[in-house]
Amino acid sequence: MAKIQQHLRQFILQRAGFRCEYCFALAEFSPDSFQVDHIVPSSAGGDDSPENLALACGGCNGHKYNRIACKDPLTNKIAPLYHPRNDIWNEHFQWSADGLYILGLTHVGRATVNCLQINRTTNVNMRRLLLTSGLHPPKI
Repeated sequence: MAKIQQHLRQFILQRAGFRCEYCFALAEFSPDSFQVDHIVPSSAGGDDSPENLALACGGCNGHKYNRIACKDPLTNKIAPLYHPRNDIWNEHFQWSADGLYILGLTHVGRATVNCLQINRTTNVNMRRLLLTSGLHPPKI
């Protein structure tokens, strides 16, 4: 696939509200760089259309790599990963009571949290700091 054009990259950033569409890390506070992710990877036939692109922090993008499915740790069955264009976040995830962790509610949510390591230490620490300043959790 060709490099994502700058105007399309800017559209993806703005559509995502400058947050990772998987872990909701804010780009301006994240220790990771952000990339435009192919939800369905190029290697699996995904294209560069806006419907197949999502904003992802380096951590989520690196753990997702070219996967479209992972094991649900509860059932040990393969489940599709969360698709930011087709899935509704609140159907698959919720915030923990303290707002620090993203909890998977469905096979899709659990597989995504596990595979992308969404609650990695850097994310939890960033959420803790942003919570004290009123910048977390995001309105979804």
